[in-house]
Amino acid sequence: MKWAFKEEHSLESRCQESSKIRSKYPDRIPVVVEKAPKSSIQDIDKRKFLVPSDLTVAQFMYIIRKRIQLPPEKAMFLFVNKVLPTTSSTMGAIYEEHKDEDGFLYIAYSGENTFGN
Repeated sequence: MKWAFKEEHSLESRCQESSKIRSKYPDRIPVVVEKAPKSSIQDIDKRKFLVPSDLTVAQFMYIIRKRIQLPPEKAMFLFVNKVLPTTSSTMGAIYEEHKDEDGFLYIAYSGENTFGN
């Protein structure tokens, strides 16, 4: 997946930003969230998040659902490196396993209507 954030910012500036964030907030994870290509789900109003490392993937998914004002009948899926992370995993564990070379964790979201309509 092509990340708009990576295309707009050089590797050097992304590395500087993530290390500055991690030193200032060591218990937080710098996350970039973007819509998966070809997804019909709404766009998100912001793409950079600073989340507590003990937050679960399910809790983070709730935050994203609220940001895009997703109706309850619509499903949403988060992907990290094209894999669905377990909802009970902490963001800290996902970060340690999947963080990018620039120090950010990249998450794509996508959705589908699971109940017909």
